[in-house]
Amino acid sequence: MKSRIEIKYQAKAHFSEQYWLCVQAFVLYTIITSVLSGATAGIAALFLMPPLTVGYSYFCLRVYRGEPGDIGDALTTGFRDYGKSLVGILWMYLFTFLWSLLLIIPGIIKAIAYSMTPYILAERDDVSAKDALILSMKMTDGHKAEIFVMMLSFIGWWLLTALTFGILTFFYTGPYMSISLAGIYDELKMNTAA
Repeated sequence: MKSRIEIKYQAKAHFSEQYWLCVQAFVLYTIITSVLSGATAGIAALFLMPPLTVGYSYFCLRVYRGEPGDIGDALTTGFRDYGKSLVGILWMYLFTFLWSLLLIIPGIIKAIAYSMTPYILAERDDVSAKDALILSMKMTDGHKAEIFVMMLSFIGWWLLTALTFGILTFFYTGPYMSISLAGIYDELKMNTAA
């Protein structure tokens, strides 16, 4: 498996190649999910954010691999098997929330364990919503610390983003981190027999 530095390097390289498309996809995803959450008191978000999350995850995965990104795919991929996307992501949110009720640390551990679920749902037609969570736990087994360190490695970018009042989120930090996390999935997938 590639190291964190190699994954981030590849993510940054492919992000740079499709910079404006990646920025547009991230901004569109963020605006849609924010509007859904705010305008409908979260009701529409409950039913539309899961497939949008799956679609955006698929977009990031394609960019990480050096494939052309497609905003249409980012918006529609999760709706192709709407029920599976909806159930898989809602289960992921529910289980993470329940583990978080115990304490923050178990919640973080389980959030990392389930973090590959959107990519699995986007890519694997042969895997059910429930099995996507199980496969995510299997993929992250023994790699949670690496994933956590990857997330922590963006702290400097988030501090810099705060200095720009969040503007850098849209133009660099958000897309770069999203594509890097997709890279972790791609690398773990190659090392997991399923």
